[in-house]
Amino acid sequence: MSWLRIRELVRKEFIQLFRDKRNRPLLIITPIIQLLIFGYVVNYDIRNIRLALMDQSQTVESRQVTDSFSGNRIFQIRYRPENDASLEKLLLQGKIDLAVKIPPDFSSEIRKGRTARIQILADGTMSNMASIRIAYTMLVLDRLNRQLIRELHPLRMDYGRIDARVRTWYNPNLDSQNFYVPGIVAFVVMLISLLFTSMAIIKEKEAGTIEQLMVTPISPVELILGKTIPYIVISLSQMVIVTAIAVFWFEIPLAGSILLLLLAACLFLLSTLGIGLFISTISGTQQQAMMTTFFVILPFFMLSGFVFPIDNMPEAVQWLTLLNPLRYFLVIIRGIFLKGVGMEILWPQFAAMAVLGLAVFVGAVARFRKRLD
Repeated sequence: MSWLRIRELVRKEFIQLFRDKRNRPLLIITPIIQLLIFGYVVNYDIRNIRLALMDQSQTVESRQVTDSFSGNRIFQIRYRPENDASLEKLLLQGKIDLAVKIPPDFSSEIRKGRTARIQILADGTMSNMASIRIAYTMLVLDRLNRQLIRELHPLRMDYGRIDARVRTWYNPNLDSQNFYVPGIVAFVVMLISLLFTSMAIIKEKEAGTIEQLMVTPISPVELILGKTIPYIVISLSQMVIVTAIAVFWFEIPLAGSILLLLLAACLFLLSTLGIGLFISTISGTQQQAMMTTFFVILPFFMLSGFVFPIDNMPEAVQWLTLLNPLRYFLVIIRGIFLKGVGMEILWPQFAAMAVLGLAVFVGAVARFRKRLD
């Protein structure tokens, strides 16, 4: 194996890659745009709940309910409908997230010492968001209940109680960006490496230069190395750039070792480059390679735990996720970013990525060499 031939092939690949003006923004600007868009858009933090409040009681007690919501920074009372039809219309049009309906007998029931009912209507089109909004609503009403009990029954009662002191580790403010942005770094690395590697050989086939390469003294192994090394360098460079943006722009804490993160990225690239090489052997055109690549990316993304917890998936699908290298890379990258853990904790994920990466890459190289021979 001649490293001189590999070096010249790598140089040729870089020249050919950057000569095309369409590739320059795709290689440099696109990962940054993806990180910024995902970093700001993928956010499940509840900061603003649009509320409609219909008060049919118009009493001191009902106004206390209104004040409890208006005094909370999360809730914003946008509308005060006068009838059920207007309330339903606001929910149908998506102008509100929650509706609170106070019945006419609300105050009289409280004064009689009975349980007064309030109807809460929630937009459940996004079930997880609706659950969080309802939980916030119940917290406000629970606080109001304790206040009313103290006003109606001023007698002091001392009794034992549980005092829970909650400390949230690794993400004290529970910011969803701290969870999603490191995952976006992994997704960007996968997308670029997989897409460009799958089309690297196809471009040679379409241009008719693959035959010229085959008649040269270059061996199949040298050709594979010369074609994959540029994308390893590009992927690692992009990872450094988006990691810097995550740390300095989004202020995501990087508590662990950057060298360990780069090692994990190299193991992860074994899988993505191997899959890209395999796609290049089964595709005849760049269009076919691109369509196949996006067909592979979607299940990788959905079965990685990036958005949906793997424990909530059917058991058969959970077993299927064990073949997804992105699953292990996400655990590693979030562990390094947020927890600052090292190899003593993350070694099972590193081992799984190494086994998957070597198996996929060696299999793809063997098939590729067979096609060249």
